[in-house]
Amino acid sequence: MSVEAFPDKLSNPFEKKRSKQTSFSSILFFYILKRFSFAFIGFFIGLLGLIYLITLVEVADDLEGTGASFWVISQIVLYRLPELAEEIMPFMVLFAAMATFWRLNKSSELIIIKASGTSVWGILLPFAVGATLIGVFAFSVLNPLSAALHTKNREIMQEYKGGEYNNSLNLSESGLWLRQLNNQDDSLLTIHAKTLNQQTFELSDVMVLALDKNEKFTGRYDSQTASLDDGFWVLKNGWYSRPGKQPEPFETHKIPTELTLQKVQDSFANPKAISFWQLRYYIDLLQTAGFTADKHRLQFHRQISKPALFLSMVLLAAIFSMRHHRKGGVGKMILYGVLTGFLLFFLSNFVIALGQSGKIPAYIAAWTPAAVSMMLGLTMLLHLEDG
Repeated sequence: MSVEAFPDKLSNPFEKKRSKQTSFSSILFFYILKRFSFAFIGFFIGLLGLIYLITLVEVADDLEGTGASFWVISQIVLYRLPELAEEIMPFMVLFAAMATFWRLNKSSELIIIKASGTSVWGILLPFAVGATLIGVFAFSVLNPLSAALHTKNREIMQEYKGGEYNNSLNLSESGLWLRQLNNQDDSLLTIHAKTLNQQTFELSDVMVLALDKNEKFTGRYDSQTASLDDGFWVLKNGWYSRPGKQPEPFETHKIPTELTLQKVQDSFANPKAISFWQLRYYIDLLQTAGFTADKHRLQFHRQISKPALFLSMVLLAAIFSMRHHRKGGVGKMILYGVLTGFLLFFLSNFVIALGQSGKIPAYIAAWTPAAVSMMLGLTMLLHLEDG
């Protein structure tokens, strides 16, 4: 018999077994990932619908007597939805993971998966991938959308309410720009300064443009410094120019203002109104102008910590939802999981408040909720797996 009659390679039964296992693992991965994704989308739509109705009532009550139509109120609520979705998304991930585990448990699919030799970590892998992708989507797509709509929402609120929305402060590479509206005569001041001393709140290289209620130019002030003092902008060592007249020098000139130091600081662009992709640039502008950037730095770290936070939600869901129905107490375990989620929510808000006030560094405040949840989840899962 010739050698050519034999195949080049003898079939290896172990290779076939490994191939089947790989195929099974791949099918299982995408099956669980699909179940988790559909659960998340369901909770996302359901909770947002509920939030829409609650916020609609709240905004309608807030704008009562302003002449805002139902369409305007609905538009405001729609503009707020992405921002609200960002806040509750950890709960959406937690509830979606718990619901998926519960269904796999109820149908005994989880027992079959474990009997096939798949460990807890293998079961958690598609959940982890899904949660991480949702986290990346949250800061790379949802956050920029939320920031853009936050600005539009502020513009509509300014049109109907005015008041606290009448003053705004923006930064650029040329310095800072402050817009001040006088509610008594509707005149407008636009103030530009190159730098600001954070301790004394003194502006340097100041230019002030004065416009009347028809936005007609009425005068310009140029001064070396300007500072807030008891209801006045105090300009020192400058010139006052008016149309058709010669510039007039002055040593000190006071311009009435309703602004206070706190109002000016609050007039900064809300960190939530700045896209994740622009936050680092804005932080640099704040520091160059002499302002603290703690709130914006905190917002940046909160965004990039979302994948880790959502992953920790999956671990917590596994702790409270992987218990088999025959052992009983499943309802209690799920309730404990929900309560743990709310407890972590309050802990997160408390730590974030400390970060915003400067009590702790921004990165510690932003990463603490994710780190605590992750360590708790891993510790409990290791204990359950060993048991």
